[in-house]
Amino acid sequence: MAESHFSLSKLINWIISVIFLLFAFVQLNDPDPYVWLAIYGLIAILFAISNFRHIPKIIIQVFITGLVFFALYHVGYFYDWLLSNDKSELFRDMIYDKPYVEGTREFMGLIIAVGALIFLLKKSN
Repeated sequence: MAESHFSLSKLINWIISVIFLLFAFVQLNDPDPYVWLAIYGLIAILFAISNFRHIPKIIIQVFITGLVFFALYHVGYFYDWLLSNDKSELFRDMIYDKPYVEGTREFMGLIIAVGALIFLLKKSN
């Protein structure tokens, strides 16, 4: 009987990889798409590679640290959005006279990215 190479862990990695590829794809209409394509694309690649090779923890930790600092740059926008009267504008089109809308979206994307990498880091033993 042949040994199965299926594992739930690998399936989860593939799903997360595809999700981050989709995140990268929807950034194509962003004002700064290359930054977000690089961030989300690299996360997708890390999850895909982790199905075949062990990724050293230091690589994941460095990337997490970089994303946390990048998120700190955006935290002011998130704070401004929290103080705004209309929270639903986050889910509408970009409002150019309210930069906190885009900044908050970017902040939340970075928090999701950090969470995913922490998940990958915890699995990386």
